[in-house]
Amino acid sequence: MNSRLETLKQAVLEQKHHKYRVDMEMAFTPAELNATTADEWEALVFQKKCQAEKPVILPEEKIVFSRSICWSSTAESTPHVYREKKFGLLANNMSADWGKAIGSGLLGLRKTAEESMKKYAETPASVAAMQASITTIDAVLDLAARYADEAARQGRKDIADTMRQVPALPPRCLREALQSLKFLQSCLWLCSCHVGLGRFDQYMMPYYHNDLATGRITEAEAEELIAEFFISLNKDIDMYPGVQPGDNGQALILGGVTRDGKSAVNDLTWMTLRTSREVNMIDPKINLRVDRNTSLDLLREASKLTRCGLGFPQYCNDDVIIPAMVKHNYSLEDARDYSVAACWEIIIPGRAMDVPNINALSFPAAVDQTIRSKLGKVPFEDLEKAIAANIREQVIMYVNDLRRIQDYLPSPYYSVLMTNCLERGKDINHGGCDYYNYGIHGSGSANAADALATMKKMVYDEKSVKPGEILDALWRNWEGHEELRQKILNSEIKVGNHSPEADAMLKKLFDWFADACEEIKDNGRGGIVRPGTGTAMFYVWLGDPDFMGLEPTVGATADGRKVRDFFASSLAPSPGAKVAGPLGVLQSYSKLDYSRICNGGPITMELSDTVFRNDDDLTKVAMLVSSFVKLGCQELQMNVLNPAILEDARKHPEKHRNLIVRVWGWSGYFVELAPEYQDHIIKRNTFAV
Repeated sequence: MNSRLETLKQAVLEQKHHKYRVDMEMAFTPAELNATTADEWEALVFQKKCQAEKPVILPEEKIVFSRSICWSSTAESTPHVYREKKFGLLANNMSADWGKAIGSGLLGLRKTAEESMKKYAETPASVAAMQASITTIDAVLDLAARYADEAARQGRKDIADTMRQVPALPPRCLREALQSLKFLQSCLWLCSCHVGLGRFDQYMMPYYHNDLATGRITEAEAEELIAEFFISLNKDIDMYPGVQPGDNGQALILGGVTRDGKSAVNDLTWMTLRTSREVNMIDPKINLRVDRNTSLDLLREASKLTRCGLGFPQYCNDDVIIPAMVKHNYSLEDARDYSVAACWEIIIPGRAMDVPNINALSFPAAVDQTIRSKLGKVPFEDLEKAIAANIREQVIMYVNDLRRIQDYLPSPYYSVLMTNCLERGKDINHGGCDYYNYGIHGSGSANAADALATMKKMVYDEKSVKPGEILDALWRNWEGHEELRQKILNSEIKVGNHSPEADAMLKKLFDWFADACEEIKDNGRGGIVRPGTGTAMFYVWLGDPDFMGLEPTVGATADGRKVRDFFASSLAPSPGAKVAGPLGVLQSYSKLDYSRICNGGPITMELSDTVFRNDDDLTKVAMLVSSFVKLGCQELQMNVLNPAILEDARKHPEKHRNLIVRVWGWSGYFVELAPEYQDHIIKRNTFAV
């Protein structure tokens, strides 16, 4: 990066833009609180947020938008339309149709909404939805105009000219396309929702290609613009931290195939990987779609990014994911066009109002509750049937909980950015999209499989341990049973160790999960329920008896885990499990039937920083990714760890402010994480390749 970009990056890291922020309380008149429709209310709130924003243009920057308002809620802000119904499911963890939104310009989209108001004039819901969307469009256009005026006042003609073109009109060049995306996405963040950036190299490529063809820009200048765009994405992440700082949903995906099945890898695929490496910040989170035809050179380029220790790219295997999506009722063209949500959940940009993380299936609870009530009292086959029944009950409970929702929150601005909502005259949450599926995380799978396989061997097959001894150990949190605990912990029957016994139990658990989801033919919104292999934050919460969510929690578990200890994150060996190496982990997880569990969830590996001693080691990492593809696994993420550095960062955070780690499906600054997350990351299994 050049000196200008380094200055911009340092200013963001030092949060110099925070001096422009003010605290504000949103106030409403009695008339506003009596809004006649939810669409009207949501549009009003969005409009007020846009109107309150003050244009902020920092020195040296070319791509602008910085948040200037920190909102506080008030008890009086509940409108009349929300007092009578149970609303739920805000549009979230999705990706807009950025290619269409940028390419049409807001004025073009406004025209579409106006035409739909006329077309559906006899349908009050459509009129209300389109009027609300027009209100949000006008609010964004007004804010963009004020940015243009402020730039002109400062003598920044380049920014003023850009902001008078976009996002109102289609971009004429790459810089304008990036500015349009930044502005549209930042305004969407005002709605407080995770929003993915979709297939960045696909919708940005036409602008880059045209700039090169006309001589408007050089490759180096394009890379500089993308670098600045990436830096800008890190500005206001503290205002939407999610569960932990860094958990904000700014993920983009590269490569893969086009909607007609041709290779989608292009010059921007490579440039984006290089630029992310140079910028070296936590946003955006990079995902790379791969298949059996992906070149080793591209995998080596991606491995250079892994070497930075950012925790990405995350890899998505098209050979597995696309057929699985088609099997779950997505069209082939849409399946080929998939992206990821905030972390790893598979979504279709612009066309799906899928909610990919409604709850988490607790595999540990299903196994633990059955062990505590039936261990040694029934044949092992009956134990398995009881676990399958528990899994089914959990799935039904989660879906039925959502079926109690009486209406769904409209999202008028998000609807503007989707593929067909305006054309259909419908809000994103009221029929404007093609897909309304649910996704459930399958959490704690390795721990549950290890416990079940161990009980089968020790209690049922060998009869070397009595059921009462196990139950007493669980009730006592293993106190007084440390020898037995160590025997279980040191057993080779572990997921990730290519253990036939543990892997067989892992596969059964996910098969039972898929069975339960497939029984539900209609989730209440005309969609299906997709099982997945991720955990998100539930690898922490499901082991905490004080957790107050709908999901069942557990205390000590039969794999040797003590109460409140974390479970494995997504598809990873149980914390502390002794496994042979990364290939054994891939072999264990290759046995799952991913065609039935398409919601997403990565195999998670921590690599020692000694893996990257020289460039030849990049080839080894690339070949590991190639093995992941050929074995038929679904998703893979790798983090680079040095436990000694992490320990020093915990003791001396002031020395390691910019140390980045992968947490679950996102990356964050290590020193900003809560102590329990720091401890878990330090203790993860670390492999050499």
